[in-house]
Amino acid sequence: MKRLLIVGYGDIARRARRRLPADVEVALISRSLGADLDRPETLAASMGQGDTVLYTAPPPAAGEGDPRASNLLAAFDRGRIIPARIVYLSTSGVYGDCGGDWVAETRPVNPQSSRAMRRVAAEDGLRSWCAEKRVPFVVLRVPGIYATDRLPLESIRTGAPVFRDEDDVYTNHVHAEDLAAICLRATEDSAPPGTYNASDDSAVKMGEWFDLLADRFGLPRPPRLPRAEAAKVISPTRLSFMLESRRLVNLKMKRDLGVTLVYPTVFDGVPRQSAALA
Repeated sequence: MKRLLIVGYGDIARRARRRLPADVEVALISRSLGADLDRPETLAASMGQGDTVLYTAPPPAAGEGDPRASNLLAAFDRGRIIPARIVYLSTSGVYGDCGGDWVAETRPVNPQSSRAMRRVAAEDGLRSWCAEKRVPFVVLRVPGIYATDRLPLESIRTGAPVFRDEDDVYTNHVHAEDLAAICLRATEDSAPPGTYNASDDSAVKMGEWFDLLADRFGLPRPPRLPRAEAAKVISPTRLSFMLESRRLVNLKMKRDLGVTLVYPTVFDGVPRQSAALA
C-alpha cells in the first residue's frame, strides 16, 4: 500500500493513521478539511488512482439509504478512478435482534432500526460497485467500541437503569486500539476480501458491562429494572440498542485476517480507576 485514502476522520481513523508506516501517503476526505461527502463536487481533489480506501464515515442521521457512500462512488466514476481496495466500517446492528444466538458472518442481515438499514444500504451499494469494478471489498461489522476515553460513565453517574438479568441482552465490544489494528490489517493486499465480525471475545450481558464499569471506576452499580418498567424511563435511542441481543463469532477475523487481539475481552481492556487517572 503506497497511498491510503481515509474517508471520514473520527477517532478510529486517527488511531489507524498513527499506526501507519512512515512511507504510506495519506489523503483525507473530511468535512473539516473541505472534502464533504454531502457535497460531491468537493471530493475529486482528494482522490488518486489505485488508492486503498478506508471508509469510516457514518451515513446521514435520517433516511433508509446512504447517499454519502453513493456520492463517493459517483465521484470515483466521474474521475474514472479505480481504488486498489475498499474497506468499509459497518455495524453489527445489521443482524438485528438474534435472541442471544451466536452470530457468524453467514447469518442473513435483518436490520430493525433505521440506522442499521442505512448501513445495509451502504454495504450493498459498495459491494455491488466493487464487484462490477473488480475491486477487493472488505466489510468490518463493528460492535460497541470502547477505550479509556470512550466509556459511558456519565450514564452510570446519573443512575440510568439497565434490565434485570432475566430480561437482559447480550452485547458485543471491541477496544478502539484493536479495531484500528483490524482496519489496517484489512487494508493490506494479502487480506482476503469479505465480511468480518470485528469483535472481541467477550460474551457479556449489558448489565454485566455496566457493572464492570461501575466497579472499575468506583461508582454505584446501575439499578436493575424489569424491561417494561425500564422502557418508560430510557431514551428511545438507547432503548433500541438494549432490545437487540446477539453474540458475535469472530473466528473468521482471527483465522483469515490473522488478528491477535491485545484486549481479548472487556475485562482486559477496561482499566481500573487508578490506571485510568494515571
